Amino acid sequence: MSSDSLVADQTDHPGEEIAVVAAGAVPWRVAAGDNGDLEVLLIHRPRYDDWSWPKGKIDPGETVPECAAREVDEEIGLKVPLGIPLPSIHYHVPAGLKVVHYWAVDVDGAALLPDGKEVDSVMWCSPEKAARLLSNPSDVGPLEHLAAAHARGELKTWPLVIVRHAKAKPRSSWSKAEGDRPLAATGMRQAQAVGRLLQAWKPMRVVSSPLVRCVATIAPYAKASDAKVKLNEALTEHRLGRHPHKTAAAVEGLFDKQRGVALCTHRPALPTVFAQLGKHMGSRLRALLPDADPFLAPGEIVVCHVAHHSKHKVVAVERFRPFDD
Repeated sequence: MSSDSLVADQTDHPGEEIAVVAAGAVPWRVAAGDNGDLEVLLIHRPRYDDWSWPKGKIDPGETVPECAAREVDEEIGLKVPLGIPLPSIHYHVPAGLKVVHYWAVDVDGAALLPDGKEVDSVMWCSPEKAARLLSNPSDVGPLEHLAAAHARGELKTWPLVIVRHAKAKPRSSWSKAEGDRPLAATGMRQAQAVGRLLQAWKPMRVVSSPLVRCVATIAPYAKASDAKVKLNEALTEHRLGRHPHKTAAAVEGLFDKQRGVALCTHRPALPTVFAQLGKHMGSRLRALLPDADPFLAPGEIVVCHVAHHSKHKVVAVERFRPFDD
C-alpha cells in the first residue's frame, strides 16, 4: 500500500482520479468468557445519523497511516498501534471519487472516549450484526477481511518496521570519520517526518546502526515515544561486508520478544535484511518486499505485521514514505 497513490486501484473505478483521501480503522476485541468471540466497534455519527467506522479526511502534511491513527484518537480517544491493513473502499461523494484506507486496531481493554460531537455513541457487536447495521455497504469489505484474518489466527499482530536512514551529507563533502557523517538538512526534516510516521505503529524498541546518520534518523521518534534504543554494529556497512551472517542474525533476533520494534540501517544492508525477513512469509508477501537497488528511498519504511503466537509468521507487508515537503 502506498501513502501517495492518486488513482483508484479497484476494478470498479479503474484509473479514475481520487478527489478525497481519508483513513480510519476497524476497532476489535475478543470478548471475555469461554467462547472468546470476536467483537467490533461501530460508531454513531449524529450529523449523518449513521453507523460507521472511525475515519476522516487526510490533513495537509500527513501520511495516510498518520491520518488513520489521528482520526481514531480524535473520534473515540483510542491511542493504540495500527494493526493489519484492511481493504480500502471507494465511493463517490459530491467532490468526486473518495478512497478510505482502513486498518484493524486492537482495543485490548483500552478506554474509549467518544468526542461527543462527531461521535455521540459507540456499540460493540458481532461482525454479523455490524454488517447489518453499517450504513455504507462498502464498509462491509474491511469487516469481512478482518473477520477472516481472525479465523486464520492472523488478526492479533505486532509490527516490525524497517527504516532506511534519512538523507545524509554526501561523502564527497565530508572529510571526517565516515561513522560521524551527519544528516543533510533535507535528512533532518525527513527524520522528523519518520518520527511522526512511526507513531502510527508505536514500536517501543528501536535497533539501529550506531553510525550518526542512523541514530539521528530515529532520534526524534525515540525522544517523543521513550522507546528503548539499542545500537548494533552488525547493522553497519562495514560489518555487513565482513560478516553478513551477523547482519542476518540481528534481523532474526527482532522476532524473539514478539513486541513492536523498528530497525534503522543503511542501503547496502537492505538486501540482507529483506532476504532474512522473506523467510518468515509466503511468496505473495515476499513479492511485496523491495528487490532492486536502492530498495528504499532515504527515510522510507517497510512495515511487517507478525502474528502473535505464531512461529514468527509475517501476515502483512506495507511500504510508506514519510511526508516530504
